[in-house]
Amino acid sequence: MLSADTPLYSHPLPQIEEWLKNQGCQQDESQLHCWRVQRPGWRAELWLDIEQITVRYIKSGENEQDIQRSFKYSLSREDIEQAVFSGP
Repeated sequence: MLSADTPLYSHPLPQIEEWLKNQGCQQDESQLHCWRVQRPGWRAELWLDIEQITVRYIKSGENEQDIQRSFKYSLSREDIEQAVFSGP
């Protein structure tokens, strides 16, 4: 398990991927940096970019527009978890 108060960049990629799986995310088989998650009331795509995690909440904004947010890996696992998985 990733330490709650340690920046995400301090963890190796396999641990980050395991953390995403534990959050209910599914990895795209053809684009390994892309993950999908669905929760009651919303669904999202996550991209593990070079310097940040980018999240796109699908049809969650006004007029069913997508909402996109980015979070730097310098944030702690707990901060990213709360920001991403609390929904749009």
